Amino acid sequence: MTTAETPTVPATDALPRTGPTSSQAPKPAPAPQLPPNNRYLAKAALLTAALSAAGALLGLVRDQTLARLFGAGRGTDAFLVAWTVPELASTLLIEEGLAFALVPAFSVALARRARGDGTVNGIAATASSAQGEVSRGKGASVDPVRALVASSLPRLALWLSVAAGLTVLGAPLLVEVLAPGLDDPQLAVNCTRLTATSVLTFGLAGYCSAALRAHRSFLAPATIYVAYNIGIIGALFLLGGVLDVQAAAVGVAVGGLLMVLAQVPSLWRELRGGPGRRKPAVVPVEVLPPKRPAPVAVLEGEPESVRTGEPESVRGAGPEAPPQALTQARPVALSEAEAPPEVEPEPGRAAEPTPAPTAAPAPPAPPLVDPALIVTVLLFALTRQSQVFIERFWASGLSAGAISHLNYAQKICQLPMVLSLMLCTVTFPVVARAVADGDTEAARHRIERDLLLAASVVLLGAAAVLATAPQLVQLLFQRGAFTSADTAATAGVMRVYAAGLLGHTMVGALVRAYFSGGRRAWYPLVAMGAGALVTAVLGAFAVGPWGVRGIAAANAVGITLSAVLLLYGARRAVALRLGAVSATLLGPLLGAAVAAVAGLACARLVGPASPLLTLGLCLPLVTGVFLLVTGSFLGSSGATELRLPRLSQILPLHQLTSLGGLFGREKRRSALPAGARPRPSRPCRLRRRLRRLRPSRPSQRKDTHVR
Repeated sequence: MTTAETPTVPATDALPRTGPTSSQAPKPAPAPQLPPNNRYLAKAALLTAALSAAGALLGLVRDQTLARLFGAGRGTDAFLVAWTVPELASTLLIEEGLAFALVPAFSVALARRARGDGTVNGIAATASSAQGEVSRGKGASVDPVRALVASSLPRLALWLSVAAGLTVLGAPLLVEVLAPGLDDPQLAVNCTRLTATSVLTFGLAGYCSAALRAHRSFLAPATIYVAYNIGIIGALFLLGGVLDVQAAAVGVAVGGLLMVLAQVPSLWRELRGGPGRRKPAVVPVEVLPPKRPAPVAVLEGEPESVRTGEPESVRGAGPEAPPQALTQARPVALSEAEAPPEVEPEPGRAAEPTPAPTAAPAPPAPPLVDPALIVTVLLFALTRQSQVFIERFWASGLSAGAISHLNYAQKICQLPMVLSLMLCTVTFPVVARAVADGDTEAARHRIERDLLLAASVVLLGAAAVLATAPQLVQLLFQRGAFTSADTAATAGVMRVYAAGLLGHTMVGALVRAYFSGGRRAWYPLVAMGAGALVTAVLGAFAVGPWGVRGIAAANAVGITLSAVLLLYGARRAVALRLGAVSATLLGPLLGAAVAAVAGLACARLVGPASPLLTLGLCLPLVTGVFLLVTGSFLGSSGATELRLPRLSQILPLHQLTSLGGLFGREKRRSALPAGARPRPSRPCRLRRRLRRLRPSRPSQRKDTHVR
């Protein structure tokens, strides 16, 4: 056997020793990503929260513009019925439904890429079998991430286009079902046909967001609502005098397109950075005895390091061997006893090359995106959004402006809920990746922390809403066609909605535990169905005596029931410690109750003064009381079962000096070998040099001399 005929598997740190040509050598697999630390998650959550807050503020400007131009009447009621389409599309395709299916799928694809798994000629293969195909010249491994995009994105775009077309055609029937008692149904039909384009654009935007978040890229997904609201506000100012309230529907179509365009460049860069384009990074290796890969043929005269597959620095090393030596290990060769015997050629006849050992193809890998999972998460999101449909169905039979009062109250109450779920949005890819890697303990611990932090944020917001609801509405909306009567009605609905904010946040945080593994789960759908049924039944009884406040109360009771059911079922989904989590939630609940009472007392003492003065006095008081009571409870022995870290460990604000970790610093940190420390920053190095130049004390010099 000649050297050129010897089939070998090239090492990861050098060119192939043998083989037909060096151009056929497979490129090294990308380094696996390490789990992000708390500092990186805090930076990502801070950036996402900042941009989401900017989008929410622009949403308030959008609602203020709509209220100032058109007030709270039949025109705004008609548009808000059409607004149901983008609201539903946002829940199904961006925030929850599609994201719960795609983020775990992309996490699994990234895990396969990190392990070197791929697909060769349509057959799933491991890295070794893919390299065997390369050595025979039959092709190269396919990036699982690109394969997932190529197989799922065209089909999704086709189905979304069909759904958008059906929405345009069925707009009259949709308006009749959603709001049968509407004053101007034709205006609602026209607006619905314009907003139907959001089904396609929101779906594409949600696909890009899920892919980018799985890649730990949070900047572009956080800007989508900024672009969306800019499109609506611009359309209102440019076309409001011509198209009346239909200008807002045109803005929905334009804003949806801007959401897609804001993410396409970032997604394109991530996809171009797959295997073959990424520079190989140093993979952290556990200090363990090296494993022996598949055997290859042996050459005569090979040194012992090649026969055993280990360099001299690694052979015979135990657990104390350095990681650098382990990463240089070459594949193991066949021993002489196991090598196939060489046959002497006949005189005058050339030696025939021995065929290379072939690896059996692995069975086809299961699909990354389960169609049943997509159906499950879409039905769950649709059932959750059905609470809005139920509210507007019952409110359509009330006086003009009832739907608008519910809408404006929801917009303000959603601000603390959105901020509370920002951390869950950032950590959902982390949880999905942990589940994909089989680390269920890390996933459970992450979910328990997220539940406490999200509940604390939303309960603080609920206390602020209860204390200062009239002042918030007066400051944000009372101008133009929005009167003081509208302010009083909206503030009353807000205070009722505040009772259900914790339930909404718990549902949003807990459902990620069920779908993080990329498997279909019917229990969340059943829990949300039970809550929606309670909302519908209670709303039917409460709408008569209490009007819009009764509808809001039914919503709060229904979503709270769903949250309790999901919390109970999470014991099986991620082995959530129900008793410990429930005990720690008592602290934020008690703090919110005390803070709300203090805020109400402060608002009454100030009286009907300027809303800015009332908010400036009450909001700091509410925040201080909440932090004092909650911190005292969580610092007691009642919270030790959950082994909660300090707040600086959950959200290390003292380390948030820059956003460099989101733009490459964390990726460079993950490429370091195990146990290695990153190079200190320039100011830190300067302080060390100055410390060395500082003269030591005589006692220290004496001690050093004695030693």
